[in-house]
Amino acid sequence: MTGPRFHASYWIETAFPLEDAAATMAGEQSTGTFVRTPDETDDLRERHAARVEAITGLEDAPQPSLPGSGLPKGGVDGRRRTARVDLSWPLENIGPSLPNLLATVAGNLSELKAFSGLKLLDLTLPPEFLSRYQGPQFGVTGTRRLAGVQGRPMIGTIIKPSVGMSPETTAAQVRQLVAAGVDFIKDDELQADGPACPFEARVKAVMAVIRDHAQRTGKTVMYAANLTGDVDEMLARHDLVMAEGGTCIMASMNSIGLPAMKLLRAHAQVPIHGHRNGWGMYGRSPAIGMSFIAYQKLWRLAGIDHTHVNGIANKFCETDDSVIASARACLTPMFDAPHPGCEVMPVFSSGQSARQVPATYAALGSSDCIFAAGGGILAHPQGPAAGVRALRQAWEAAMAGVPLDAAARDQPELRDALSAFAS
Repeated sequence: MTGPRFHASYWIETAFPLEDAAATMAGEQSTGTFVRTPDETDDLRERHAARVEAITGLEDAPQPSLPGSGLPKGGVDGRRRTARVDLSWPLENIGPSLPNLLATVAGNLSELKAFSGLKLLDLTLPPEFLSRYQGPQFGVTGTRRLAGVQGRPMIGTIIKPSVGMSPETTAAQVRQLVAAGVDFIKDDELQADGPACPFEARVKAVMAVIRDHAQRTGKTVMYAANLTGDVDEMLARHDLVMAEGGTCIMASMNSIGLPAMKLLRAHAQVPIHGHRNGWGMYGRSPAIGMSFIAYQKLWRLAGIDHTHVNGIANKFCETDDSVIASARACLTPMFDAPHPGCEVMPVFSSGQSARQVPATYAALGSSDCIFAAGGGILAHPQGPAAGVRALRQAWEAAMAGVPLDAAARDQPELRDALSAFAS
């Protein structure tokens, strides 16, 4: 049939012949089941069945990557094959709906006995999704405009310790940070609305500091207040941020879900900082879940303006190549012209300091990012102001092609940062 289709690519591992395994995937996620039923007519299959677009065989696996897989009936040749499989579906099956898209491309597939490994790698969606989803409202350009930062990365940090401080202590730390010249401050994802640091009291205390700084310097530091909660709570918290003069909000994407993010995007008047905590459940295993390349497309359509991509030489398990691929994906248009590109600002974080700057810039090839360092700023030997200056000096050197060690010779903040964060 003609009409728009959406596509998904997968890595699979199976003891079944690849053509049979791919057909099982297509049938399970469209018109088929374990046996042909009377109402599964040829006409219905022609109109609604998923289509196997391509199968690319890869190396054999020495053993099953996941438990619980089965073997084909009638014997097996002893091989456990891996492959990339590309499927497509008619948009008519689901309409432009992100929740139902997710059910289709990442639903029961991971539980099928035919597979000892199955991971969603990528999605290609038709522009019809833009009829229902607005995508990012601010993205890279709008975020830079609100923060007043052009031609370099936004230097950001995270309030630390993550929890345990009162609103007043939090505001005192923010006072240090804005005086240091930081561009962006975010709540930790663990700090939302607990009784020790209620959202309303925290936002009012922090925004009083930011407003005072803006009145004296003309610079409004962007503060991503973590409003994660039930939908009614999030909308009310957004309105409080707006009333206090805030320029950003933060929500934990996996905690609130795609429909809630869509609703928050429709209500929001400031950028949405999408935090991906819990991402490891989807991305850490090479044999199950989904890649960040696919994952971030769902959330970009739902309306986030920024999202985390980890960082070079980070404290977690993600490889540098994966981090940079994720960041590049955030800056890559999702649709062909003349449709909106839906680019979002990648956020580098997780154990970052001046040391990772040259490799980050060389690999990304762009300064369109938020470079967020918690300890890399707050634990600088000369204090937070020197931590911010050291990061700016590192980025200036990297963008000018000057080695860090050479740049540090006459810049004590950078020199001390390289010494303090040697490994």
